[in-house]
Amino acid sequence: MNYTLHQLRVLLKVIEAGSITKAAESLHLSQPAVSIQIKKLQDQFEIPLMEVIGRKIFITDFGKEIGESAQKIINEVDVIDSKAAAHKGRLTGRLKITVVSTGKYVIPSFLSDFMKQHQGIELVLDVTNRARVVESLMRNEVDFALVSVLPEQLQVEEIKLMENELFLVGSNKISLSGNEEEESILQQVPLIFREKGSGTRNTLEMFLRDKKFSVKKKMELTSNEAVKQAVMADLGYAVMPLIGIRNELEKGDLQIIPVKDFPIKSTWRLIWLNNKRLSPVAEVYRQYILQEKETLIKEKFGDVQFSDSAQVERTVET
Repeated sequence: MNYTLHQLRVLLKVIEAGSITKAAESLHLSQPAVSIQIKKLQDQFEIPLMEVIGRKIFITDFGKEIGESAQKIINEVDVIDSKAAAHKGRLTGRLKITVVSTGKYVIPSFLSDFMKQHQGIELVLDVTNRARVVESLMRNEVDFALVSVLPEQLQVEEIKLMENELFLVGSNKISLSGNEEEESILQQVPLIFREKGSGTRNTLEMFLRDKKFSVKKKMELTSNEAVKQAVMADLGYAVMPLIGIRNELEKGDLQIIPVKDFPIKSTWRLIWLNNKRLSPVAEVYRQYILQEKETLIKEKFGDVQFSDSAQVERTVET
């Protein structure tokens, strides 16, 4: 066997992208250049890595196995490179984090200063649905994941970052009485849900089960942005994380409906596989979060604390 690290990296990108064209764009290479590297790699195996049916690429089971092994090799090479750079007094390597969709409002604030301090680090950040986040962890493709609901099927270690507060919100077309509503309002209004498996939806459904509430599900949407647009269009109400609707509240496009014993709370957690051997870059980031998280929360999220009912009412009025 005489395959190269470059060929393995190209294979991984093709598997991730599901297409030669998309892989080429991501790698900033021409499509023929990617095809040549894949052919050179394929020539070393008698079993096909992928099949082309019509104009679509399908990765074979063998190709997936080679991809998993290639990822382990690349990870080890990254560790070697990081250790070599560390001996020169410079931290380099990749930091790979996967984030549930609502987490995109959170994770940048816990990364920006760190990345400025370590210019040699390459950040690979994947914002996706919860199922893909869990899959990435399970396959050991990432260093960390940001979630608000722990995956039950995995043994993980965690750092609790900050509270995730969920409020009932409606459009600016709704006239409020100024009084706090009973929790039973959730049974009376049409609710817009996130997709199954979403952390926000899981938290809401646990709350509804505890209260033994049955609700009027108006629709189900696959992103926080889609839910916001639907609520602003007055298609229904939604229970949403405060962190994701700050701008809409300030502009008056959305308003919080004061509800007794709200907000519903969960916790944003940075998690990684139990017993995972963190790379030097990942370990430095873990230490950074442990040391700096309280300062970062005060600096970046000091204006996102509306748990007090009086503060909620003032937010509604503005």
